[in-house]
Amino acid sequence: MNGRIRTVLAVVGAIIYPGVGHLVLRAWRRALAWFGLTFLTAYVAILLSDVPLDELQTVEDALELQAMLPWQATAAILFVSALNVADAYRVATRDPATESESDDAEGETCPNCGKELDADLDFCPWCTTRL
Repeated sequence: MNGRIRTVLAVVGAIIYPGVGHLVLRAWRRALAWFGLTFLTAYVAILLSDVPLDELQTVEDALELQAMLPWQATAAILFVSALNVADAYRVATRDPATESESDDAEGETCPNCGKELDADLDFCPWCTTRL
């Protein structure tokens, strides 16, 4: 996949929900960390607000709950989301030649781009270089 397309997909995925962009990049641990951090931030923000959770049963109730959140809770969730988008962009655009290892690198790496290779393929899934 072209590096530019990969970057765009990662950023769009991160905008949709924190961690999805990292899944596109195959950064599994980072994706899990962003999922967890986002859930934890939302959970704490809702617990610290005076929003009645016992009446939450439908999607409409969830939308009303969102509208009742104080601005501080919404700002915290948006801040975590913005950090996630920035991190997805950074991971997608970093130069593998300047780094000793990627986050989840195990096994062989591509001689052209330095990314992890899939043993079942005869080309790099990241830069499409024939091996």
